[in-house]
Amino acid sequence: MVPEINYWAVLLATLSSMLVGTIWYARGVFGTRWSKLANVDMDRPGSSAVMPIVVTVIVSFITAWVLAGASTIAWHFYGGSYLLSALLTAIILWAGLTAARFITHDAFEGRPSSLTILNIGHELVTLVVMGLIIGVWPPAGTV
Repeated sequence: MVPEINYWAVLLATLSSMLVGTIWYARGVFGTRWSKLANVDMDRPGSSAVMPIVVTVIVSFITAWVLAGASTIAWHFYGGSYLLSALLTAIILWAGLTAARFITHDAFEGRPSSLTILNIGHELVTLVVMGLIIGVWPPAGTV
């Protein structure tokens, strides 16, 4: 059985990840620190960022879609508030999959722990915002 998904919420959640990333990695927020830790030249030509942005949009859509489906499954299983189900699902998936994998890979790659914390913090905020959007805009007929 495929869970009910509100694709408008998924699209908005996809766009929200782009907004969160734009703010998070802005020079005045964490961008300067991130670029030093990750050895990324923020002054490279804009054309070199096109492919990473396309990949980010695709991956963000997949993330929002999976979160929407998992949130509906969690809501059906636990009942209660759809918003709470979406938020808790976002946090649990972040901790068990995203943060855990970042920590593992970064440890083996010898990346600074401050870079790991910065990146998993960004992912937490991204998933919580996605969870909020998906949670306040549940699929028709579920709530």
